[in-house]
Amino acid sequence: MSNMFSETLSRSASAEASNAPGPVTGAARIDTLDILRGFALFGILVINIQLFAMVQATLVNPMAVGEITGLDYAIWLISHVAFFEKFIAIFSMLFGAGIVLMSDRAAQTGMLGLHYQRMFWLLVIGLVHAYFIWAGDILVSYALLGMAIVFVRNWSVRSLMILGVAFLVLKLAIFTGLGFVIPLLPSEEIRAIEIESWTPGATQLAAEINAYQGGFAEQMTMRIAQSLNFHLFVFPTETLPFVAAMMAFGMAAMKSGYLQGEWSRDAYRRVAILGLALGLPLIALGVMMNERHGWDMLFSLYFGRMFNTVGAPLVAMAYIALVILATRRFGQVMKAVFAPVGRMAFTNYLAQSVICTFIFYGHGLGLFMEVGRLGQVLVVLGVWVAMPVWSRAWLARFRFGPAEWLWRSLSYRRRQPMLRTA
Repeated sequence: MSNMFSETLSRSASAEASNAPGPVTGAARIDTLDILRGFALFGILVINIQLFAMVQATLVNPMAVGEITGLDYAIWLISHVAFFEKFIAIFSMLFGAGIVLMSDRAAQTGMLGLHYQRMFWLLVIGLVHAYFIWAGDILVSYALLGMAIVFVRNWSVRSLMILGVAFLVLKLAIFTGLGFVIPLLPSEEIRAIEIESWTPGATQLAAEINAYQGGFAEQMTMRIAQSLNFHLFVFPTETLPFVAAMMAFGMAAMKSGYLQGEWSRDAYRRVAILGLALGLPLIALGVMMNERHGWDMLFSLYFGRMFNTVGAPLVAMAYIALVILATRRFGQVMKAVFAPVGRMAFTNYLAQSVICTFIFYGHGLGLFMEVGRLGQVLVVLGVWVAMPVWSRAWLARFRFGPAEWLWRSLSYRRRQPMLRTA
């Protein structure tokens, strides 16, 4: 199986270097990247389901709407330690890797400007997603950062790793600064921050619940406010340094052959063991520190989240190693389950939003804040089962997912052939 995997990788890498302009399809794809994208989308939903189903503050403060215990606490703990920021880290690394592939191919064909066309249309689609479908959108961040980080695409692996570490340090510095500044504010301002972002008051809680249990018009005011807060405050203080770091790591990992599965089995095993051995205890320590401080905002909002900021990339790298090892051993199964989802990653990401907002928002079933954490797990499992099924069925007939087709057609300024028979 290892030899077969290496041969497949070699053929795919060779095809990727083709000078022919146009979207990459079929044999020109690298299977490992598609598998990893699909795997990342499975994990991202475990975290996003909390934002679909519950008020926004519960993502960073599990006690935002009251103390949780028993099974609810266990589900939150597993999602936080094993999933929170780990899968968005993987997805961001793969986005950085994709920039390396795309820019290399574009440079060979004199089409480097295509990258900026792709990022522009990704930004447009992301803005529509954020302001009309779901405020938790990540596409806007990817588009903006993708426009900037392309300038380091030719840096060495070592330089990209240093850049990634620098961005992580920047996020820790921002968190440290905010953590020290907030306690110095007047008490009424501290209380306003707490009500806004940590423990919603009765008025704020009712407003968010009523908005998302209401119809589309009622949702818009809340969604616009939350999206603006994300783009104007959360993006520069949290998302930008973290995602930029992961993109830089992904570019380095692509250049080194790590993401393509070119490293030795022992090397991947060492990365998996080291990443889990260092990352998971660090993240667990962060939970213990937050518990010790009683989830007090003055500690937990920034200082308490720094443990996961450091631990998440370590665990993400370990997960990538484990997926590659599993692909070498169970290649056909991994390709059948994850690769179709990864090939339609854009479509599946948007589909998760459409499905989950229909389930939880008022234009659909209106179950916002009505489904407990166990029920949310069941929704996740249902989407997990459905994604490979609909992805394989679609790709059996079509060359791209619908969102991928739209993005490519807009970027290349011509309608792309959709049917496989074409």
